[in-house]
Amino acid sequence: MSKILRWIPAILIMLVIFVASSTSSDNLPDYGLMDWFVKKGGHTIGYALLAVAYWYAMNFPPRGRWLAWLLAFLYAASDEYHQSYTPGRHPSYIDIFVFDGGGAVMGLMVASFLQRVWRDKKWPF
Repeated sequence: MSKILRWIPAILIMLVIFVASSTSSDNLPDYGLMDWFVKKGGHTIGYALLAVAYWYAMNFPPRGRWLAWLLAFLYAASDEYHQSYTPGRHPSYIDIFVFDGGGAVMGLMVASFLQRVWRDKKWPF
């Protein structure tokens, strides 16, 4: 597959994140008692997928996990800054360091585990 085409998943995920953070607080759905969990879960899952998409774009080099995490972390920081210009929204260091950065780490850990399992064909269950 073309090296350029491998970046399409990461670009699409970045686009979804950008659109979501461009939504004013008045237009965000309210999930009631689960609102915090749904929204922070969205951060975690979104950045897990973004980090794995970056690693995929690099063709999964073992040392590329750190670069994939760094790119996801830097995108999270830039997106929180962008969010500061969206009505009713504000940037959060907790989102960047805990939910976005942590989600990126978790996504890369799961992808690394699955990569080993598929390579060695040893299922743990």
